[in-house]
Amino acid sequence: MSENRLEQILLYLKNHSIATVEQLVKVTNSSPATVRRDLIKLGKEGTILRTHGGVSLNQFIPHQPTTHEKSHKQIAEKDRIAEYAASLVSPGNSIVLDAGTTTLMIAKKIAHMSLRVITTDLHIALLLSEYKQIDVIMTGGRIDHSSQSCIGAHGVTLLQNVNPDIAFVSCNSWDITRGVTAPTEEKAYLKNRLSINAQRKVLVADSSKYGKYSLFNVSSLTDFSDIISDNGLSDKQRNEISDHSFNLVLV
Repeated sequence: MSENRLEQILLYLKNHSIATVEQLVKVTNSSPATVRRDLIKLGKEGTILRTHGGVSLNQFIPHQPTTHEKSHKQIAEKDRIAEYAASLVSPGNSIVLDAGTTTLMIAKKIAHMSLRVITTDLHIALLLSEYKQIDVIMTGGRIDHSSQSCIGAHGVTLLQNVNPDIAFVSCNSWDITRGVTAPTEEKAYLKNRLSINAQRKVLVADSSKYGKYSLFNVSSLTDFSDIISDNGLSDKQRNEISDHSFNLVLV
């Protein structure tokens, strides 16, 4: 019961800028004391912030989540996103795959094709290296332990000298105002270079990451030709991002 109640609270906060204890009591059909205990728990976890007049979601991401942490979240949504993303790829294409659990799912869905794949992700490179018809290029450089991917100047240089058909960029935070952001300057710059010369620039990001932000800017959402997310975005969020130059696909 407590997990369901926490989910109800988080869903309400996702769809509203701020909530009072009284509002959450009605939403969860619980007592004020129970709701306050839940809010204390969520506050200790860093999930919410106390604000004047109520509580709101803490949308700031200070650190890079680990691959293990991300692999257990939004699995169904990521699979749908990956399925649609894979449909954009044709045999013979050259593509860039950013590091991430969603892009790893894309890799699994295109492994039957004859492709040239450039990636920063160790898991993706090892997976696709099993398929003889795929030419795999790793960007190289220092290994980031949280994402288990390559970062640094070596990878940036390579990415600036390739001209892929499609670049699939993942993220932990995206927002119409701040764009795509990353917790470190080095990670942000590398992500910016991932799609620099691509004919088609595709952001793959599930709805749970929308409205969140980190310290360093990667790019504006309008830098992408396509954004693929899931139908978990609220009506307010959809309206914020639908009237722009990129092609928004919700699966």
